[in-house]
Amino acid sequence: MKRLALLVTMLFVSLLPTSQAGAQQWVASWTASVHGPYPVGNPTAQPELKYAFPSAQQGARNQSFRMIVRPDVWGPQTRIRLSNAFGTQPVTFNDAYVGLQESGSAVLKATNQRVLFGGQKSVTVQPGQSVVSDAVALPFVKTPPDPLLKGRKLAVSFHVVGESGPMTWHAKALQTSYLSAPGSGPHSQDEGESPFPFSTTSWYFLDEVDMNLPAKADVIVAFGDSITDGTASTINGDDRWPDVLSRRLHAAYGDDFVVVNEGIGGNQVVGPAEYTPAKPMAGGPSALSRLDRDIVSLPGVSAVIWLEGINDFGADASANAVMAGYTKGVDYLRQKMPGVRIYVATLTPALNSAIATHGRPEVDAKRKALNEFFRTSKIFDGVIDFDKATLDPATGEVKVEFQPNSSTGGPGDKLHPNRAGYAAMGNTIDLAVITGRQK
Repeated sequence: MKRLALLVTMLFVSLLPTSQAGAQQWVASWTASVHGPYPVGNPTAQPELKYAFPSAQQGARNQSFRMIVRPDVWGPQTRIRLSNAFGTQPVTFNDAYVGLQESGSAVLKATNQRVLFGGQKSVTVQPGQSVVSDAVALPFVKTPPDPLLKGRKLAVSFHVVGESGPMTWHAKALQTSYLSAPGSGPHSQDEGESPFPFSTTSWYFLDEVDMNLPAKADVIVAFGDSITDGTASTINGDDRWPDVLSRRLHAAYGDDFVVVNEGIGGNQVVGPAEYTPAKPMAGGPSALSRLDRDIVSLPGVSAVIWLEGINDFGADASANAVMAGYTKGVDYLRQKMPGVRIYVATLTPALNSAIATHGRPEVDAKRKALNEFFRTSKIFDGVIDFDKATLDPATGEVKVEFQPNSSTGGPGDKLHPNRAGYAAMGNTIDLAVITGRQK
């Protein structure tokens, strides 16, 4: 399927005028690391979904999805990737559209554009596979893009024909998306809200949106666990640390840099040893097992910021095992992507967390050992000190002002920073270091 998608893209580019084709570049503009199958995962503020999905084994049943995503940059053409990575049967998608979200599940009038796959309105994706769509023009995006598009969101709609079976998803979207009722048929081309009565704070099947840009841009992948995924930040607020970094980069360099998020709540560097649709876990497949899908396969990647390891320690992995995992992962990325810049971020405090497995003193000792490895190792291109940005030296805990939960409320868990904590993390990153240039 990947080869077919590549051939389709090559055909599209070959049909462009020479000057236009030579100037354009596909880049990943939005991503979400897939795991599953649904409902295995760690969603935040998820509504009751028994009416939208009565049976997890049946999955989607002749119904439509309207996934709301925020592209980090806009281009005059886009394409999407639909994944059946953790499904157990073929899934047929049709009636796919992309349009500018107006509000809720409504699409701004006259912006909804049909998406094709190999020139066809329908595509079947086998278990363990994914498919990239044909390029689709976005007439509402000019070159250069209207600055009023910054922060606007794309509605990606598609219909599942028949039953999907177990669904590949990304549990912790922290973004409201919309679902039609089971058995209601195709509604992707509808601009209004009424066909989509159910809401969700997860993304399903969709794991990538690319944009075709008129000039070169470098993609930076934020890679990690729940603290990259954004646990305890606001719903629909786009204030995870990668979002903060993105806004700083765009303010300083325009659209020269793009940030995409490949975090999974609960993810580990080296665990679990086995992850299949029949044997999933809430934290998704290990970081090492998803490098190809979540980093190497993305177009335009020039840098990676990796923040992960606290969940390994919560599961009693040794510091040496996690260090070895990082070393293996960095070596693999450098082999697959010569020239990629790899930055590591120090682990933030978890001491005395309400999540008992993570709040133990022995976990904090491993965290400090891993952070020392980061600061002294020569395998990375740079170190981002999130530990220093969030640590209260007097207590060894995350700073008190970063503890209250910004999404579901309450005092927080002393593991996940809140909106203010993520802002501190995103603002501590030296832009000159990760871009290689001054403002």
